[in-house]
Amino acid sequence: MSRSDTARSQQDEPADPEEPVVTKETPIPWKQVLPLVAMRLAEPINLTLILPFMYRMIEDFDIADSPKDISHYSSILYMSFSISQTLTIMHWGRLSDRIGRRPVLIAGLVGILAVSVLFGFTKTFAMAVVVRMATGVFAGNGAVMKSAMAEIADDTNRSRMMALLPLTWNVGSMVGSGIGGVFSNPAEQFPGLFGNFKLFIYFPYLLPCLMGSTVAAYGLAVGLFNFKETLILKPTQPTHEEAASEQPAAAGGSTEVSPLLAQPTVASVAPAKQSSMRSLLTPLIIRVMVTNAIMCFAYNMCDQLYPIFAATNPRDGGLGLDPRSIGLSLGIEGIVVVYLQLVVYPRWERKYGVLYCYRRGLSFAIPYLVCMPFLSIVAAHLQTSASTLSMSYEYIGMWVILMSLMTMRITSNVMSYTSINLMITNMAPSRADLGFMNGTQQLAMSVMRIFAPAISGILWSWSIKHSLPFPFNSHFVWMLSALLVSIVLWQSFSIPESVNKFAADQPKPIVSAEEPDE
Repeated sequence: MSRSDTARSQQDEPADPEEPVVTKETPIPWKQVLPLVAMRLAEPINLTLILPFMYRMIEDFDIADSPKDISHYSSILYMSFSISQTLTIMHWGRLSDRIGRRPVLIAGLVGILAVSVLFGFTKTFAMAVVVRMATGVFAGNGAVMKSAMAEIADDTNRSRMMALLPLTWNVGSMVGSGIGGVFSNPAEQFPGLFGNFKLFIYFPYLLPCLMGSTVAAYGLAVGLFNFKETLILKPTQPTHEEAASEQPAAAGGSTEVSPLLAQPTVASVAPAKQSSMRSLLTPLIIRVMVTNAIMCFAYNMCDQLYPIFAATNPRDGGLGLDPRSIGLSLGIEGIVVVYLQLVVYPRWERKYGVLYCYRRGLSFAIPYLVCMPFLSIVAAHLQTSASTLSMSYEYIGMWVILMSLMTMRITSNVMSYTSINLMITNMAPSRADLGFMNGTQQLAMSVMRIFAPAISGILWSWSIKHSLPFPFNSHFVWMLSALLVSIVLWQSFSIPESVNKFAADQPKPIVSAEEPDE
């Protein structure tokens, strides 16, 4: 840039709209971000730690008529969480818009801590369902944390900071699955350590639940002592002179918000009054919400199905893995998640935009969904040749293929969910509406998490009970999910590039003022 251009950019005149503005990324305020991450870990760990032992737990309840009916009960147990979350998530989001983010987050962690311990003492299927529903009531922190993170961030670091939440979710999911697989039934898996503990003999799933509650307790302590409120509940209305003095700076091309620079840990709420629901639910937002819901439905059908598929006998179209192997297959992805979320995604988002990353994530999911059920053929061959217990080439090959497919799965999850979170945040017209926008998105996802497990369990049980040809055999649920993701990918090309920008920080008054001159 020439010296004259530099001098002109320092004046109050608007910058050339054709000339790209290069801004330096604002350092991440870790003093606020790290407590959010610690609080966020509690929900995914306590949600997913039951997945590896859910099949065995339902067997212990002795309520299924046959192993092929276990998927019915696992679906009910899985969806009970989503039912209660769906009924309460919007209330948590709106409540955080009124009383602040911090008290809502603290209340949620207290509830998760209590019900996590209680789940370890369940001995009946009915009690397990009730406790899981109670867990869903307190699991509204996801939408609130998205709002808090968006309030801390600015345009230069928003993609990197928002990526930390799905990173925490994915890492927590991997850790939770590993905890559930390795530490369930400890008296049987580690007789030297826990063989004499009658508590763990009578309650074989208590130890992983206690470990999950410890994570919730740590998040609660960090939130109480280290996390500061990010929402100013009674903002000072600027005078006309102050508003006029801020407009030239906005027109000059700056992408940083001055309150964030002056007070990096607190986001100001420009409009004291929230937008109406009708004005917020524009056709574009509805379109994005619908594609998000369909994507979440497809992903959750197979996310819920995988532990059942992995535990099912290979003769019935599964893999025949034990809880420890299922937990390891889910937990080992954590290494890939960190690299994808911290390195790959921020670079792609800054270079190509949120919408491009969303489409790439969807494209990774399709081959994973199509290929996964074919792995049961390898597992059936290993069962026939009795080589599952030895380190045969076939056994190693099955695990190599399985982990390759699981890597594609986590890649699609990281790219898709991170992108949709950013798009929803970007479309919020003001910071005061972030709680509602993220709460609405979480509501849509929760509704899909109700129906997806139920339909997935019914279809899986039906497909393995009947000798139908491909694709109506054990491949049916996987192929249906692949079809739905393909539809979402096709629909994503109707979403405009405007979702790549954070609408709440765009200088709308300046744009309207310039329209008569054009």
